[in-house]
Amino acid sequence: MPLIGTLKTLLLRGLLAGLIAGLLAATVGYFVGEPKVDAAIAIEEANAATEESHHAPEEPATGHSHGEEEEPLVSRPGQKFGQFLALGLSGLAFGAIFASVAHFARRYTDLSGPKLAIGLGIGGWAAIVAVPFFKYPANPPAVGDPETINDRTLLWVASVLLGLAAVGAGVYVYKLLRGQLDTVRLIAGVAVFVLITTLGYVLLPGVDEVTADFPPSLLWQFRVASLAVSATLWAALGLGFAALTEFAARTSTPVRGEVATAG
Repeated sequence: MPLIGTLKTLLLRGLLAGLIAGLLAATVGYFVGEPKVDAAIAIEEANAATEESHHAPEEPATGHSHGEEEEPLVSRPGQKFGQFLALGLSGLAFGAIFASVAHFARRYTDLSGPKLAIGLGIGGWAAIVAVPFFKYPANPPAVGDPETINDRTLLWVASVLLGLAAVGAGVYVYKLLRGQLDTVRLIAGVAVFVLITTLGYVLLPGVDEVTADFPPSLLWQFRVASLAVSATLWAALGLGFAALTEFAARTSTPVRGEVATAG
């Protein structure tokens, strides 16, 4: 089953699949991730209150205290429901990119429409989520030095580029071995992906700003929840695009009875 449709058709398909994927990921984040964020914020506020109480006697009477913190621009309920908007928009963006990549990839592969969509979903998740995550996993509030946020952002971008290079090299080797057994091609492609990822992990500097007093169980649960949200986004995007592709192919193919009647 080929990946039928013009670029415009594929973009509309990608936008729809991306929007659905983003909303599903936001739902997972709301029920799985937000409780962990609330727990981390509670730890951060408790640590701040303890620090202020230690420094309070040394502060001059200026008519105010550091305990009077500024209200956040967006309240926690607003942040929780705002992730539906944020991930919905992210899903739309990823869906448009996904469709564009599928449009060009179909010219260089023999994979069918749904298989190509699922393959792109797995490759996108591996490059943009898995490779960066296992080098620089997500941290909850109260973890991380604000002064290093720019450095950590650049390192994350570098890890994404590493993931794209590793996936691209693996696909290239897989195609290069055309004519060999599929298992041999797959093993070779995965081996190249692992090799490049490992070299990148060794060359990129490590970042560990988790304090010793932060609960390890909460850190682990937050990172698992973060991975679950991103995995939901990419799984739903790939499967959704594949399902819409299959549906479009089925509706565009005339039924045998209709062909016979038309003849």
